[in-house]
Amino acid sequence: MFTMTRRTVLGTATTGAAFGLASKLQFVWPAFAETADEPTVGFYRYGVGSVEVTAIYDGIWRKPHDPAFIKNASIEDTKEALAKAGLPTAFMPIPLTVVVLRMGDRLIMMDAGSGVGQWQANATHLPANMAAAGIDYRKINTIMISHFHPDHVWGLMEKGTNAAVFTDAELIVNATEYNWWTEPGRVEKLAESRKAAGQRIANVFPKWQNWKLVEDGAEVAPGIRILSAPGHTPGHSAYLVDGGNEQLMVSADIMYVPALLAPHPEWQGAYDQDGPMAIDTRRKLIDRVITDRIAICGSHFPFPGSGTFVKDGNAYGFTPTIQA
Repeated sequence: MFTMTRRTVLGTATTGAAFGLASKLQFVWPAFAETADEPTVGFYRYGVGSVEVTAIYDGIWRKPHDPAFIKNASIEDTKEALAKAGLPTAFMPIPLTVVVLRMGDRLIMMDAGSGVGQWQANATHLPANMAAAGIDYRKINTIMISHFHPDHVWGLMEKGTNAAVFTDAELIVNATEYNWWTEPGRVEKLAESRKAAGQRIANVFPKWQNWKLVEDGAEVAPGIRILSAPGHTPGHSAYLVDGGNEQLMVSADIMYVPALLAPHPEWQGAYDQDGPMAIDTRRKLIDRVITDRIAICGSHFPFPGSGTFVKDGNAYGFTPTIQA
């Protein structure tokens, strides 16, 4: 049973504050601000049908406010959205959670995290938290990559040497994403701020033999399908996990800061390479999750990285999972 989603729904009906709905329903959830900072326990385990899901905390980016972060909203707008969600407004809280699935005798990791000391100074927790959860990274069979932004793939490489961390794991990625980033001449076409990341990808990833490039809709493992979700990057993808009587959408960066993008799905993030396409993708995926009653997790949702969406007119309400 997917206990977290049901617990979240109950929380919404009683004491929870749903992002985007608080002004209409007058929910109050003062304790939620605690989830914007370091969790006291760095992993959280739950079930989706027959699938065991372990959410593992990597770290948080306490991002200074930047007028360019949301292209079509001001800092005052984003602070107001954070305040309505019960989050601190002194910085933009962007936590990072990595999910590991146990499906039968297989361990499947969804993205690889940011790599110790390779993204944010305090994003160093993934190895210790994975060990605390009883997961041996050397036994990961498959890693399914959503896209090639540093906080999702730098964990594949050792800092400094670029040596592969998961030498025996199959690496699955949308062919569009891989081909776009590794295309000859791509680095020169990138914005200056992305050139270093693009160069690292170009220098390292094509040398590895354990990539499996797949197309939209492919069954990438028994019970898991890749879903093209472009806009954030050209080949950004979500993964739909079938646990038998329940499903889980591993949504990566579709709705990366729900406090902002649930009540304002039309806002375009600075890290969305194609803003209008990202908005269209966001709406389609979240509408599907709501209509089909699919559980959802996201890389930058408040830890443990999952919650519940509901329609709120032309926008959405979001209630984060409360840890048991």
